Amino acid sequence: MKENLVVRGHHDMGGLPAGKVEPTEHDYEDWERRVDARMVLCCGLTGGRQGKKRLMTVDELRKNIESLTPETYDRTAYYEKWITSLTQTLIQRGVITTPELARKMHEVSRRA
Repeated sequence: MKENLVVRGHHDMGGLPAGKVEPTEHDYEDWERRVDARMVLCCGLTGGRQGKKRLMTVDELRKNIESLTPETYDRTAYYEKWITSLTQTLIQRGVITTPELARKMHEVSRRA
């Protein structure tokens, strides 16, 4: 009889020994607020708008965060994971293309 083993993803820390989580309040940086706003626009406040197609789902956000390499997952902050996942989802769905994104990023970098 073949045994089906579930392989724990790098991000999945449930049940593992860890230190105490210390919740802290902090002000969000402007870029973090913009990432959050983009998620609301793409997913809707409740995950979808009545009669309107969502650009992405929270499940897609999670799937693309969970598919980050362990190195990327460990070195990126919370909202960095969000924007990376949001970007990947929009590319996967054909909302934007990689060349379009590259052009826009180049335009923005020239403004700085």
